[in-house]
Amino acid sequence: MSSSRTSASHPGPTHRARLLELLATVPDPRDPRGVRHRAGMLLAVGIAAVLAGSRSYAAIGEWVIDQPSGVLADLGVLDGSRPEKSCLRRLFARVDADVLDRVLGAWMFTRTAVLDGRRVIAIDGKTVRGARTSGASAPHLVAALDHATGTVLGQVAVAAKSNEIPAVRDLLATFDLTGVVITVDAMHTQTDTAQVITAGGGEYVFTIKGNQPRLHTACKKLPWKDVPAHRVTSTGHGRAVTRTIKVIDAPAWVAFAGAAQLAQVRRTVTKAGKKTVEVVYILTSAGHDMAPPATLAAWVQGHWGIENRLHWCRDVTYDEDRSQIRTGNAPQLMATLRNTAISLLRLMGWTNIAAGLRHHARDPTRVVTSLLTC
Repeated sequence: MSSSRTSASHPGPTHRARLLELLATVPDPRDPRGVRHRAGMLLAVGIAAVLAGSRSYAAIGEWVIDQPSGVLADLGVLDGSRPEKSCLRRLFARVDADVLDRVLGAWMFTRTAVLDGRRVIAIDGKTVRGARTSGASAPHLVAALDHATGTVLGQVAVAAKSNEIPAVRDLLATFDLTGVVITVDAMHTQTDTAQVITAGGGEYVFTIKGNQPRLHTACKKLPWKDVPAHRVTSTGHGRAVTRTIKVIDAPAWVAFAGAAQLAQVRRTVTKAGKKTVEVVYILTSAGHDMAPPATLAAWVQGHWGIENRLHWCRDVTYDEDRSQIRTGNAPQLMATLRNTAISLLRLMGWTNIAAGLRHHARDPTRVVTSLLTC
């Protein structure tokens, strides 16, 4: 993984670059002798086909066959030849997927916005279950999602015989964290992770559950009944959800770098006359001026958007967990292409990703327009 950082406020020389130009900068791992189709062009074709709903090498190859020569020319296929699925398969298995993720993440940074004056990024992992083989476990990928736009700003693979915790720190190392808020789930409520974020100039929002038993028990014993509550109720899908947050200054015994506030978040769901209640505790380095209760509650709720706006779309809309692509770097690379297609649709205003894919599948010129103008 490269150590170069993506800046939330100073995107650097890529701020004017088009997506196709950036894809051309990804190194081609193939022997240059006999190479007919440039790597950047093949990656562009892959993104275009995935944006039209393709889920496999066969589907990408069929999409290429069906396209008018003018559409392919706009994607960089200039000699009239059409890349075959075998050509795509060989490249996708070998190209450095981490480099591609870094390039696309930097590009997405330049096209996203801040939320209430700050950039808020959710980080979470997902296993590509269909890529499991008899000799290797399924790859696990950790992605960073922009709260405001639902676009993917980065992704790394968890190293073999490792776990998600160091992978998150590897992903954080690729960002300029100045002024950025990072939200993670309970697994990543770690003192080392807090140190990385605050040392980089960012703020964290951690969930406290049973994996931090002493801290969790201590939080439960705090006098929450004496703390004023901020409450919001929403209705829809046949249920009513009330979210209540109580916030206090973090006590001195909280041994996390920069700890500023603790919060109790209570989520009460009423459906068909049945009520369920979930209580979690939140630790953040953001002080009250930056994160009053309403803002902190929005960050906590917004974190779970990475499940609904990214992982669910890859699982259900793209049927990722049943993908048969398993060779080399290809599982991560295909996940990257799906992330990119989803992000492009989000930037264009699509909230229903399946509908957006159908829209682009009906007219290939829409795909090219999206890639050339976003």
